[in-house]
Amino acid sequence: MKIEHKLFTIGEIANGYSDNQEEGVVAFGGRLNVRPPYQREFVYKDAQRNAVITTIKKNFPLNVMYWAKNDDGSFEILDGQQRTISFCQYINSVFSYNSMYFHNLTKEEQDAILNYTVDIYICEGSDRERLDWFETINIAGEKLTRQELLNINYTGAWLADAKRKFSKTNCVAYKLASKYVKGSPIRQEYLETALSWISGGNIADYMSEHQHDANANELWLYFLNVIEWVKATFIEKHYRKEMLGINWGELYARYKETKYDVNELDAEISRLMENDEVTEKKGIYEYVLSGNDESVAKKLSKRSFDNSLKRIAYERQNGVCPHCGKQYDYSDMVGDHIVPWWRGGKTTLDNLQMLCVKCNCGKGGKM
Repeated sequence: MKIEHKLFTIGEIANGYSDNQEEGVVAFGGRLNVRPPYQREFVYKDAQRNAVITTIKKNFPLNVMYWAKNDDGSFEILDGQQRTISFCQYINSVFSYNSMYFHNLTKEEQDAILNYTVDIYICEGSDRERLDWFETINIAGEKLTRQELLNINYTGAWLADAKRKFSKTNCVAYKLASKYVKGSPIRQEYLETALSWISGGNIADYMSEHQHDANANELWLYFLNVIEWVKATFIEKHYRKEMLGINWGELYARYKETKYDVNELDAEISRLMENDEVTEKKGIYEYVLSGNDESVAKKLSKRSFDNSLKRIAYERQNGVCPHCGKQYDYSDMVGDHIVPWWRGGKTTLDNLQMLCVKCNCGKGGKM
């Protein structure tokens, strides 16, 4: 790989700056691709962005940036996108600094910023060499997410289309599913969620298989189907905050063919939400979809009897299991709700019985 050191002024770099949500970000007279496909969206917060301007105004070093040179003489940023967009936005009066926009500054102040020089290392090499270098030099600063690292390896038309749908501020995926999906589109968390749903967690395999597809329509339609299924299965006007962040893709794959009475589901959810024995409310949704399967009930984090109550009940029963009539050591018995929690039974002494392990396992959730 060939590497060359250059000094460019901010004025030269910011010349021709343009940020088009669909086409990307360019600068340097249109010759610099500021946001190549493997790069993240702009994620700097105001304090970080302002720190860049402070550094420039005080004439402190801005740290080295890395560009890659293409065969046609154009360039793309390997490292330094966030800093470059920060000073380009300021010069174009996208934001103010200390209550002053760039156009409010005196000519001397403007020239001082425009003439500030930036250290640039320009590399030439194969796509793989450049991407390997990008991954190496981006281990500092704004840490790359797992999905951002995967994007490095699977660039192309498919990824570009997927990012349009899932990785832009207020993208269509966010507008559709912000009540159900956690995370930030610009940090690739929406894209990661959609990929995890359609691939069953095998994101890299799916990206590898579809890298050269013309678009990401299959991914988008699957994501759309999941969200529409959620809205149809759980009455949308009865949305609850606990629905945010549930692995809906997994539940969709498992239960999409099951027929439900949505009003019965909603009533059951309401009852469980009001049950103070259920401490993990998010688990209610999988529980009701499963048909109240006791093996799923553990995800509700039901309250359990403490050792002092269990010891009292054990002594009260003289160690005898009321189901099989046999006597056991305390360590061979477990606390059980006489009236099951799912029927409103409380985790109190008067609702506690000690069962042997075998009887407790055979009792199930609805005995």
